[in-house]
Amino acid sequence: MQSKAIESSQYPAERRQAIARVIDEQTRASVAELSQKLSVSEVTIRKDLAVLEMEGTVLRTHGGAITAGRSRHELAFEVRARLHRTEKTLIGAEAARLVEDGDSIALDASSTALQIARHLKARRELTVVTNGIRVASELAGQPSITVLMPGGALRWEALSLVGKWGSMMLRQLNIQKAFVGAVGFTLEEGLTDVNAEEAELKKAMVLSAKDVIGVFDHTKWNRVAMATFCPTDRLRLIISDDRAPVARRDRARAPRQRPGLGHGRH
Repeated sequence: MQSKAIESSQYPAERRQAIARVIDEQTRASVAELSQKLSVSEVTIRKDLAVLEMEGTVLRTHGGAITAGRSRHELAFEVRARLHRTEKTLIGAEAARLVEDGDSIALDASSTALQIARHLKARRELTVVTNGIRVASELAGQPSITVLMPGGALRWEALSLVGKWGSMMLRQLNIQKAFVGAVGFTLEEGLTDVNAEEAELKKAMVLSAKDVIGVFDHTKWNRVAMATFCPTDRLRLIISDDRAPVARRDRARAPRQRPGLGHGRH
């Protein structure tokens, strides 16, 4: 009881330091658990977690948080969807402007693709091919949108379907526009991903599409992941936010480079 009294009397900054220590030691913690440990309300814990997330110390998840410094190659979809949400929303809206009624498009399983899907519901006679379960669910039930999903194995980290079955199906389709996110992008290596199976399926999307549009925020520039799935000269356009590095943006616009560059609109 004495320790609880001491903790509950902490100043906000001290309390947030204590929260950060717990999450760092355990790699994750729930709001209820932190509330009990520190003898403060869950509302207070949620406010503290919001501050810690803004400081880059933790990443909030449904019902709790994980440490931002976890040594992981990939973050679970629900966590990635929270990162740079404003930028992804703007990129999604801008990308959706390129989609016309009657198009056949491909969306990957990225959190940015989910934002694109949310801006497509007014389209008519639209066919969307996606390996993303969240993307498919977002568009399910829209009367003028047909959703096609390739077969494959479920990857929980990305909530996606991957494997040779899906790649074989995609290579038989004629897709007008493919919108693909990436873990990293450089002009030299193109679009890259950390997972070989995901990269292979995205490569099939790229090969089946007339136009390929890269959709990713500023944090993906000048990064290289394990597997390239789309070389730079295959990109028709890149849609990113206005915090993308200026020098790289200028090179992407250069005449010798094929892709153009668009920005999410504020």
